[in-house]
Formats: sequence, structure tokens, C-alpha cells
Amino acid sequence: MRQGEGEAISTVEQAIDLISVVKEIHGLNSQELNKLLRDSENFTILFVTEQGLDVKIDVEKLAGFLPLHLIAVLVSSDRDEALLRYLLCGIRILHSLCELAPRHTKLEQILLDDVKVSEQLIDLVFYVLVVLNDYRQDIHDSGPVPVLLSALVACSFYLLTGCISSQWQDLALVMVAHPKVDMFMDVACRAIHLVVRFLQNKLSVQHIEICVKSSSTTESMVNYLCQQCEASLQFLQLLCQQKPFRERILKNKELCGKGGILFLAQSILKLHAPDFAESSAIVAALSRLKAKVLSILLHLCEAESISYLDEVASSPASLDLAKSVAFEVLELLKTGLSKNPKHLSASSDRTYPMGLLQLNAMRLADIFSDDSNFRSYITVYFTEILSAIFSLSHGDFLSMWCSADLPVREEDATLYYEVFAAAGWALDSVSSLDLSNTSNLEFTFIPNSNMSQASYVHQRTSLFVKIIANLHCFVPNICEEQERNLFLHKFLGCLRMDPSKLLPSYAFITGPQKASAVQRNLRSLLSHAESLIPTFLNEDDLQLLRVFFDQLQSLMNPSEFEENRVQDDRSLGGCSSPLLRREPPNLNNRNGNLKEEMSENSAFQEEHFYVRNSHMDQADGVTRRDMMDDKDKSITPSGLKEIDRDVQNVETSGSDTSSTKGKNAVDKLAECHRENADVREDEKVETVQTEEKHRRKRKRTIMNDEQVTIMERALLDEPEMQRNTALIQSWADKLSHHGSEVTCSQLRNWLNNRKARLARLSKDARPPPEPDNAFAGKQGGPQQGQSLRAPDSPGQETTPSNTRGTRSMSRMNTSENPVAPEFVDYGAAEFVQCKPGQFIVLVDGRGQEIGKGKVHQVQGKWWGKSLEESGTCVVDVVDLKADRWVKLPYPSESTGISFEDAEKKLGVMRVMWDSNKIFML
Repeated sequence: MRQGEGEAISTVEQAIDLISVVKEIHGLNSQELNKLLRDSENFTILFVTEQGLDVKIDVEKLAGFLPLHLIAVLVSSDRDEALLRYLLCGIRILHSLCELAPRHTKLEQILLDDVKVSEQLIDLVFYVLVVLNDYRQDIHDSGPVPVLLSALVACSFYLLTGCISSQWQDLALVMVAHPKVDMFMDVACRAIHLVVRFLQNKLSVQHIEICVKSSSTTESMVNYLCQQCEASLQFLQLLCQQKPFRERILKNKELCGKGGILFLAQSILKLHAPDFAESSAIVAALSRLKAKVLSILLHLCEAESISYLDEVASSPASLDLAKSVAFEVLELLKTGLSKNPKHLSASSDRTYPMGLLQLNAMRLADIFSDDSNFRSYITVYFTEILSAIFSLSHGDFLSMWCSADLPVREEDATLYYEVFAAAGWALDSVSSLDLSNTSNLEFTFIPNSNMSQASYVHQRTSLFVKIIANLHCFVPNICEEQERNLFLHKFLGCLRMDPSKLLPSYAFITGPQKASAVQRNLRSLLSHAESLIPTFLNEDDLQLLRVFFDQLQSLMNPSEFEENRVQDDRSLGGCSSPLLRREPPNLNNRNGNLKEEMSENSAFQEEHFYVRNSHMDQADGVTRRDMMDDKDKSITPSGLKEIDRDVQNVETSGSDTSSTKGKNAVDKLAECHRENADVREDEKVETVQTEEKHRRKRKRTIMNDEQVTIMERALLDEPEMQRNTALIQSWADKLSHHGSEVTCSQLRNWLNNRKARLARLSKDARPPPEPDNAFAGKQGGPQQGQSLRAPDSPGQETTPSNTRGTRSMSRMNTSENPVAPEFVDYGAAEFVQCKPGQFIVLVDGRGQEIGKGKVHQVQGKWWGKSLEESGTCVVDVVDLKADRWVKLPYPSESTGISFEDAEKKLGVMRVMWDSNKIFML
């Protein structure tokens, strides 16, 4: 017997040892212990055993020696049911003592302040998890082991919240700092997986047939196992939400590189309970379990430092496992989307939160479809349900995807886990021969009500659009050639299938009218998606949806849709495509020359093509989301032929149906040209990882316009914010309330990039020409020295343009389009205190240069608007960098709604501009 154990025994005045104490007092909760302590002297309680013996116990000594005693028992005992019972009793006592600690100074000093005891408590949890992994041979045990082990895993986890901290960020820091943290992560994941397998066995038909003695008993046991499994998984989920813990997991080869997390996710996603379909508690518990494991995967996939999907793809075995998990995610989506919300709303007894299962599945589908390792896989297995959705009747489609409301929405919640109650139920159940005498254990759920109904619906629709955009996106040098138009072809083939098999509770349009119905639904989605920019959706995703719609519309043949003509050809991953009356134009040439191969009679004659620079994909850190940086202006095929004479290395991604949104193809080429150079300029500011893995995803927007404006105002007071980590973290938290989440590192990078841009502006500054009406009158067409770039679109992140050092562009010189000149930025690094006559640089909400001009008015009113109250100035634009048709920030019928309109109405290009978006030359 160890010294610590002997000292503990000596403190108990009656002749019993610690083992007897644990067995006797584990049934006392923290309130009962507190009452005994209040009535005690010298922190020694008087306790009467079941045998009627009076026992005095020194609680101070008990708290100090119990962790070490349990470790000793754990190491020396046999791996049997008795050990599980005893450990559960001991951890139950420790948790009650930890709950009491804040109310009793002596306990607080021992359990919370004594470093030695704290380390013993952490070691105890670690060793318990290690030992529990030895019980894998008991997977099919129908006795007490599954219940005891499931409870012990969860109770061990939550003992850490009692003895270290209930704040997850603090707990994560302590765990990451522990020298055995990697061992903990590994055994914790394995232990949760073991609990899931116990639950899986209980849910199996064979096991249920064996346990026919009482259906209520079986349901109570399954419900309890679900609760313990959810509590354990929730512990891991909440830790993964903390950046230090998440990044440490990403470095764990067993969990990431070898698929430990994926094995756990696969097991949970495969859980099904057809025999308990009438139990709302079990159905909801399984739904929450799946939602939580998807949340863990999302946190890992969205980590900044290490690409989880690239770690997974590092070996063929883990990549195959990841694809099998992706398949389960798609199956969840198919099941969820097949249910009509109108029918679900009529369902009764839906009192349990289901978790954000469908939304998390859509988020993961968005991530998978944006990765080159998974895009083709998602295309093959998910296009069928997408085509079925667009085949819905217009009313059903609008209510499902273009509405601000849904009859039923998912509700997320956190399980409030009570260690004392959970351990007690397990110990009582294994002691009782008849579980029917044991009352059901119910836990409280704390709603996570940080998402409104409208926000939920809009996120759901935006993810739907993003998945389509990802699948249709083709990036040369990254995507395989066989992926070109793969989604389009498969979608067309799947439209010939019977959608009622996939969405049985909806109405569909069939026959020759189906083509127009699909187009109408797509048109409605496009219109609705525009309203989601920039808060929920990026312009680049919307643009890709337009491209997809345009190509689909031109390839659909209404005569192909005949009543009762349904094929189920699986030749192309499930769907054939006989609907194709012609191939979409192949505008991608491997040699880099843009080929226009359409006849004058082609249906594409009036369509507009999206042109981009293929070499952008070779720039470090440039990813697929760089593909669509601004709106596209229309250009006819004849215009493309003109460009073809001198343009090298240009790719197209399809056509654009919008003639009012976007910009000229030469603008797009110039934009690509400048962006490629700026990627290299930004390398001076931040380290850009150049591995292939970071070129497989399209870059997402960091901040929306409102967030950028907030930061610009904040920088007036804190110009050196990038040097203050605490201040950056504070503003990152504030910004997250005004749009998507902004992390501390993202904000720091944005600040550094902004500072670098301003430094380049200052370095390249030169005086502009004196403004005069004669010059202003020449603004009718593009000027030498004027950028051909379109202005920033809401919700987009762009980079300043500079063509010097560009690797991928040749001269652009056609009879219809002037030479695209070298783009030079001017400016200074401080905001203007506006004074009439000053020469200034105008920037937009993202700090991108719009043009140069001269301050005209800073006080008073301008056509009825107070300049002081609105924080604006009136300026005369001399050298416009943006397109002339760009809408002004303060449009007016009197002064103009665009730069061009302002010049026509006033004779000079005189506009109102925000004072905080003006720089002094």
C-alpha cells in the first residue's frame, strides 16, 4: 500500500479504509455533503453507514488523497465490472467535492489551488481513458459493462471542468500545455468511439430481438447510452471550438493523418434506430450526435494554420475514408432535403432539439465540393438530388429555397450534463435486476439561440448556391480536364430521372413543361441570391450560378421531356445525359490561346463570356475563389475574336446571362493581370504557403463592407492597431457581430495588407494634372492611364492592382479596346482633414483606389444634404480609375447616379464622397 493511501486510512477514526469510504459516501450529493460539513467540527463529518456504524471522515484528507488512491486502484486491479463500478463511485465523489470547493476554502485550496493534486486529477482522467480502451472485447456485452463504461467516459471528461475550469477556453489552454496532451487526444477519441460502438450494438436489430423482456427497459437503456455518448462527444466538440486545442489536434498524426477523427465520424453517421422511430428522445439524440460530429469536422476543416483535408489526403487509405464520410454526409442531406417542412410542422411530440444537422451537412458539402480531391466525388453522388430540387413545382421551390421563413427549422442546444445524476443512474441500473423500477434520466438542454430564423434560412440558401457554384467551377492547372462541365452534363442527365423517388413529399412539373419549370426555378434562385449579398453570399458564387444557368438554358431541349419517359442509366456515375443537343463551347485551350469556335447561328451568339487568367492559379496562395473577383460586363463572341489576336493564357469558365451586371472582358483581363502582381506584392506582408493544397480552394471573403467601414473608422483613433494583439482581438470580436466571424489572425493580416497597400500608394505618389473642364469633358471614353477595372462588388475581397512584374499577360490592343496601360497607384498613408482645393485620392470601402480629384466643398449643404452630418465632402474627380457607369455612394436624380451621369448633369464629375475614404496626395 502506498504512503498516501496509508495516511488517508489513518485519518479515518473508525477501522475502515478508503475503499469502504468511497463505497459508502458516493451517494451523497454536494448539497448533502455541504450540510454535513456545516454541522461538523474541524472539517470532519459524521456519517452513518448502511450497517448502522458511525464513521468519522476527515474531508480535507479525503480530498487530498482520493485522486492518488484511485490511480493506484486503476493500476493494480483486474479489468472487470467491479473496477468500473468503483472508479465511477470515486469520480462521483470527486466531482461533488469539486462542486463544494468554491464554498469551502480548505477544499478550494486542495482541489483547485494545489498544483500537485490538480496534476493528479488530470492524470487520473488520462489513465481512466487508457484503461477503458482495454474493454473493446466487451463490445457485444449485453450486461452492465456498456452502461458503466459509457458513464465513466463522460464523467471523467466533465471532472476536468470541475477541477480545472468550467470555461472552455481556459480548459483548452491547460490541456494543450500538458505534456501528455497528445496521448489524451488519442485515448479520448478512442474512448468516445468505443461508447459509440456500444450504442451501435444496442441499436442493432439482433440485440433488440434478444432483449425482448421489456421494450420500455430497452428504450431506457438506449436513451441513457445516447445521453452519455452525446455528453462525451460534446466535450470534444467544445474543446475543438477553441483554437489552441483545435490546432494541436491537427498536428496529431493518429487523429488526422491516419483518420482517427474520421473513423469516429463514420461510426456516428452510420447510427440508425428504425426500431425506435416512435421515440422522439432517441431520434433527437441521434440527430444531435450527428450534428455535433459534423461540427467537429467543420472546425477542423476551417482551421487556418493547417489544412485538415490535405492531411487527410496525404494517404490513399485516409482519403478513401474521408470520401466514405463525405458519402454519409450526402446521404444525410438527401434524407433531410427529401422531407417537406410543411409536413414536418404537422408532426407532434417534437419537444427535443435536433441540432443543426442539415445546416452542418450543407456546410461540409460546401467545403468538400470546393476541394479538388472531393469535387468529382460530390458531383457523382449529389447531382441527382440537386436536379430533383430544381424539378419541383415553382411554389414548392420558392417555399423551400427562396423564402425568409420555413415552417420548421433546426434548433441547436447544449446538453447540461450532471455527473452525479449520470453516475447514479448507471450504478442503480446495474444493481437492479429489473430496470423498469429505475426512473428515466432526463437532462436539461440549453438552447443555442444565437441564430435567428431569417439567418438560418438565408444561410441554408446561400450554402445551396455555393455548392452549385463549387461544382460548376473549373480552374485550369488545378482541376482535371475530365472535370470540365462534368457537373453540367450530369445535371442534364439526371433531369431525365423521376424526381419523386428522391423527394416523395413534393409536387413536380413533368413533360415538355419541365425544362421551363427548371429554368424558372433557377431564375428565381438567382434573383433571391442577389438579396443575400454581401452578408450571406459572395458575388463570385452568384456569378458562377449565372454561368451555370446560362449554359444549362442553352443546352436544354424541351422535346426531350416526355411523359413517363424515365431512364435510370448509371453510365456517368448514375445519370446519362442524352438531353445534350450540343456540347457547351470549349473555350479553354491548353496552349493558352483563346479560341472562338462558334458559328454565327450558334445559340451562344448573344451570350457573354467570363474571361480569366489561367496563370493566376499558379500564384502562391491563389485559390479557386479568386476566380470571380468582380461582376462581369457583357461581351459578344466577336469581341472575343478581337481579343484573341494578342491575348495569351486566357481561360473561360462559361457564359453569363446578365447584360447589366459586370464589366467588359478587357476589364476582366486587366483585373486578372493586376491581381497576379499583387499576390506577389502581398508576400512582403504575410507568409503565403505555397504548397499545392492552398491552391485548391477558392478564397472566401474575410469582411463585408460594413465590417470594413467599422475598421476604417477605428483606425482613425488607433492607426497602429496591428501592433496591439489585445486590441486586434477585441475588434475581431466586435466585427463578428456585423457579419461572418473574423478571427484575430485574419484581422491582423488585413491590417498588415492595408498598411502595405498604403505604403505602396505613398511610394508611387505623383502630382495629378490640374483639373479643368476641358479635361473633364474628355471623360466620355477610357483615358490613357485609366484603369479598366470594375469597382468592388459588395461582399468581395479584392486586392490593389499593379501590372508590374506580371507573368501571365501579353499586350491587349484591339481596334475596339484601347491598350491596357500599366496601373500605378498614388496616395498617402493618412486620412484627409478635407479642405477645398486639396488634391486627394478616393478609395472605396476596401481601401481600393477609385480615382483622384480635388476637394470642392467641405461644409454646408450639397443639394439639400448636410456634409457635416453625413461625414462627406464634395470632390471633383480628375482621374477616374473605376468604370464610368459605377453607381455612386450617394446617388441622386439631381447630381447623378453614376460618375458618367454626374458629369452629364453638372458638366464636371462632381460627387459626394465619405471623408474617411479620402487620402491626401
